[in-house]
Amino acid sequence: MTRKLYLETFGCQMNVLDSELVMSQLRAQGYEAVADRAAADVVIFNTCSVREHAEQKVWSRLGELREAKADRPDMVIGVIGCMAEREGESIFTRFPHIDILCGPGELDQLPRMVHNACTTSVAPSEGGAGSATVGSPRQVALMGSTTRRSSTYETAKEDNLESLDLARTVSPSDNMRQAYVRITRGCNKFCTYCVVPFTRGPEVHRPPGNIVEEVKMLVGAGALEVTLLGQTINHYIFDHGGGRKTTFADLLYLIHESVPDLPRLRFVTSFPRDFTDLALQAMRDCPRICRYLHVPAQSGSDRILKAMNRGYTAEQYTDFVDRARAMMPDISLASDFIVGFPTETDDDFASTMELVRHCRFKNSFIFKYSPRPGTVAIDRFEDDVPDAVKRSRNNQLLALQGEVCASNNRLMIGKTVEVMVEGESKLVSKRAYPPAKVTLGWEARQGLPAGEAVSLTQLIGRTRGDQVVCFDGERSLKGELLNVEIVDARNLTLFGRRVPMHVAKV
Repeated sequence: MTRKLYLETFGCQMNVLDSELVMSQLRAQGYEAVADRAAADVVIFNTCSVREHAEQKVWSRLGELREAKADRPDMVIGVIGCMAEREGESIFTRFPHIDILCGPGELDQLPRMVHNACTTSVAPSEGGAGSATVGSPRQVALMGSTTRRSSTYETAKEDNLESLDLARTVSPSDNMRQAYVRITRGCNKFCTYCVVPFTRGPEVHRPPGNIVEEVKMLVGAGALEVTLLGQTINHYIFDHGGGRKTTFADLLYLIHESVPDLPRLRFVTSFPRDFTDLALQAMRDCPRICRYLHVPAQSGSDRILKAMNRGYTAEQYTDFVDRARAMMPDISLASDFIVGFPTETDDDFASTMELVRHCRFKNSFIFKYSPRPGTVAIDRFEDDVPDAVKRSRNNQLLALQGEVCASNNRLMIGKTVEVMVEGESKLVSKRAYPPAKVTLGWEARQGLPAGEAVSLTQLIGRTRGDQVVCFDGERSLKGELLNVEIVDARNLTLFGRRVPMHVAKV
């Protein structure tokens, strides 16, 4: 019997990739992915602990499944990812109807765990809520519950989790135009506000040969853009032994040269302190590497940066930005900020505002500080900035970033850019006119051959610098690379029209 599987993902791109890898293995074992949770035999939530809002969504989903589990005790419910690792087995106290608990460092075990849970008979637990396995305990795989992995691993040579990446399968029928490839896992930074080092473990760097082969496989299946992933991706270094090492810059050159059919290569997320000039030179020298950097600053105050344990000053951060722009004047930069970190003063916040003015980011992800269980900050610092002050600073920084975005985007008007079409714009329902069916005249403006009438809608895509572009086109263009001339701009969005592909790109 084919079992139906529902998998919902919360959080970062790393979680999205984890879900893809897990789904690939489970499909190989005969599970069928479904979009309707109510129709699933197995329900899995891949969770995030970085933001409280993401956790609250999972708590809500699990609560909703309590009655469903009572009605269908053979349904298997799993919680995987960072929240599973952070909460540990205490989660069973609140939600006894969970069958599987698996941390992000143990996901290679998940197919076995799902099989065991599905093939073990179940019976209602006491009180009628949830279920308890008969003859077998719940399926649990966390960093603290297994001895097969060691936190002293510096390479992935003997790392069983590497098998999850190596077992990945894709085909042209998947129609995968954009894909993620993990090059490093875990984090060694221990920023005081962050739970990632405790949930994903220390840095483990994958062998470069495995990474290149995975990129080749994805391109062979139709991928036009590959994004390399790592919590602190520019820390990548693989020790081959005998004094030979592959650095992050080396890896960028290697992929660019080894996979010439890949039009776009990008990566996230970078750590500012350790981004070398050699890596910047690789971006400059390799035309198919997108000139885009996501480099979280978190604050512009040296005092707050020290309290966060970020390991750099605001001056060092702006020096890095200036070096990047000196090498690549067209580079696009994005950042993250936390406002209202414990003890943050008006002067500290003013320094953050000044950093944003100086760096002129394409966009910034801005969050109010909230204490996260399991972090150093929750024990070390009192959350002493009033919520009203946090909200005010959050709004001020958003407004400033909006002004910077608008100014940056206005400079794009009149330029022609290469766009990867992601699909139909969410704004299409708000348009003042319906998608049109047009013939003569439009083809010439849009660079299409004249002939049959075509039905247009508003599409959305991204430039090599990760700017969002809206333009009119056919739904069938999803996943294509197109040239678009920018004709208008707003704070977060560029608007354009298609032009023939022979027009030079910028």
